[in-house]
This record gives sequence, C-alpha cells and structure tokens, in this order.
Amino acid sequence: MEITADMVKELRQRTGIGMMECKKALEESGGDMEKAIAVLRKKGYARAKDKASRETSEGLVGSYIHTNGKIGVLVQLHCETDFVARNSDFQDLVKNIALHIAAARPKFLSAEDIPTSVLEEEKAVIREQLKDQKKPPEIVEKIVQGKLGKFFEEVCLLDQPYIRDDKVSIRQLVESMVAKLGENIKIGRFARFEIGEA
Repeated sequence: MEITADMVKELRQRTGIGMMECKKALEESGGDMEKAIAVLRKKGYARAKDKASRETSEGLVGSYIHTNGKIGVLVQLHCETDFVARNSDFQDLVKNIALHIAAARPKFLSAEDIPTSVLEEEKAVIREQLKDQKKPPEIVEKIVQGKLGKFFEEVCLLDQPYIRDDKVSIRQLVESMVAKLGENIKIGRFARFEIGEA
C-alpha cells in the first residue's frame, strides 16, 4: 500500500511524533493507522526505558484550579533541560497531568509509594471478600494479585487511565512525551486540595 503525505500528516497530528518516524510506522503496519500508533507507542516505550536513568534537574511546577474554586492541584514535572521545560508540548503535559489529578484523585505516584500497611490492609479486604468461595490458597493469591492491579489503577497516578484517552495510562502519556522530546521526563510530587476534605 502506498503511504501518502496525508496519512503521515494525520499520524503526526494524532501522536506528535516526527514525520519520518510516522512514515516508517505506517510502512511497518501496511498503512493501518491504529497499528502504526501501536508501533510508535512500543518504540516510545523502548526509548523511554533507555532514558529513564538520565538525571532530571529541570522542569516546571504546574497548577490547576477547578472553575468552582473548590479543587486545586500542584504537580512537579521534571525534565533534563530548561529548553524542554520551556517547550509548549511539555507545558501542555504539565497542565494535562494537573487536570487529570483533579479529576481522578490519585493518592500515590506509583505502587512503590504505597505504604506496606495500606497494601496489607487492601490484601486483607480482598481475601475477606473471597473467603466464602472455598478456593485453594494459590488461586486466592492469584485473584488477590489481579485485584491489586485494579487497586493500583484506582490509586496510583502512573497506573491510572488518562481521563482524556482511557486506552493510555499516565505512565504511557509521559513515555510518549519522552519519545517526542528526546529527554527523560518524570513526575515528581503532587498535591490535590479540595474544600470539604481533610
């Protein structure tokens, strides 16, 4: 199938990745737009892993205040250089993550940040829910691990489905920006405030 300039342009608009990368992905996927997006995501993930150890000493603090003035968010987004911190795509990412935090209410950045006591309490609740099902202990543990995955999606920012595209996690959203901008990007701390919440 012939890869047209319009196809490359559309893929670039949908992903934000460079023209040559988009053309290669379309060639690799036989012109299928969705498969090309999947190819670019995989490549972006690989690039993100390569850059994950690089130091991120620059970045921005972003904020979001909901229109009623009762919900506010602060979030740190780190990158490697001031040049990228001033980039409009990076600044949009900060805003979008702050907006996501306001809507999705994450409690932790990642599963590694969940205190052991909270994790053990969640496991105990799941086991208690399963106790009447008379399943062997090894099956119960597999179910517990599966339900923990759902728990992480609810409470961990990086595992949450992005509110504007639930096929993409916040982790994947950040990784796609790493691929696009060519620098390591990490979410630092975040805080969500809501009137009426302690």
